[in-house]
Amino acid sequence: MRIDEKTEAEIKAVLEKSFEAYAKKDLDETMKLYVPDADLTVIGSGVDDKCVGLEQLRERFKRDFNYFESVLPTFKSVLVSTAGDIAWFASDVAVQTKVRGKEMSFPARLTGVLRRRDGNWLIVQSHLSIPASEQSVEGSFSEI
Repeated sequence: MRIDEKTEAEIKAVLEKSFEAYAKKDLDETMKLYVPDADLTVIGSGVDDKCVGLEQLRERFKRDFNYFESVLPTFKSVLVSTAGDIAWFASDVAVQTKVRGKEMSFPARLTGVLRRRDGNWLIVQSHLSIPASEQSVEGSFSEI
């Protein structure tokens, strides 16, 4: 279901804030954007990139912040929909980062769910993935 411009802008602002706080390695500001619920779920593209609950997510972000020297994720497109106080989004993301002196850039995909609580949109679930470069454009996951 498509949403009104004001709600869409609010949700996109939360997503932008999450990228900005993450890029600044600001743990407190990053964590404020997530629900403080036991079933909060954040999944990344690494083998061990699955966090359930705030404490696991906090530890994951600490590890990330110690790992990269810089990161600049940029939304390429964002599709947002809502039903009441629940919103979901899908986005292509361009990531530029520097790790151990090596600069890299790569595409990623980000999806997630937000919930409005006390007038604020908070992230309930998100999943970042990196497209499989081993798969041909017209191929299937079975090529990997």
